[in-house]
Amino acid sequence: QVQLVESGGGLVQAGGSLRLACAASAPTFIRYGLGWFHQAPGKERKFVASIDWSGTTYYADFVKGRFTISRENAKMTVYLQMNSLKPEDTAVYYCAADTRAPWDRPATYDYWGQGTQVTVSS
Repeated sequence: QVQLVESGGGLVQAGGSLRLACAASAPTFIRYGLGWFHQAPGKERKFVASIDWSGTTYYADFVKGRFTISRENAKMTVYLQMNSLKPEDTAVYYCAADTRAPWDRPATYDYWGQGTQVTVSS
């Protein structure tokens, strides 16, 4: 069983930055791919970024050049650095983990955190 706890959400003005963190409890953390998804009210959960067990990263087109995903295996934590935030980035951000690809689909992941709210004001 894997438990995931997100932190770092909040309210920020457009153009600002936030850094999300997701702390995992997983004895074999290095075997897991990790993803960030977001979900706005009334909309489907959408892929944002992911990083597989080898450190290869994947990004949705709408965050390329603005967001960076990274992982720190010693701390069993995955991060999402979000820069140049836009009002349309407003959503609940979820961390997810699994051992199987593909890494850009919600259906891949068996383990999810509770989410952290990100609100970007214009």
